[in-house]
Amino acid sequence: MRHAFLCAFAAALALTFGAPASAQRGSSTGGGTAATSTLVDLNTATAAQLESLPGIGAVTALRIVEHREKNGKFSKIEELMNVRGIGEKSFLTLKPLITVSASEEKPRTPASR
Repeated sequence: MRHAFLCAFAAALALTFGAPASAQRGSSTGGGTAATSTLVDLNTATAAQLESLPGIGAVTALRIVEHREKNGKFSKIEELMNVRGIGEKSFLTLKPLITVSASEEKPRTPASR
């Protein structure tokens, strides 16, 4: 009887205050420090923002930023697998959480004659 009451109480609390983010998204492991509610843009994210992703710690976040600085912006999210420490398994976990912004090319104007 006491167990049923506690279960009902816990369910009422969950409905009132919402379930924890980890329960809503499923448990994840890794170096991520915060739950991500929006997509992280690989072309504009800081190392701290990248660390919020599951499985991305400080070292990998810095590698991503360094890769972007050395090779230019990512043109597609799959290029993340070119960063040391990001394999297919990690990429598949990150895929629904990341994006790349369109390259910001300046419009070309006809040359003046």
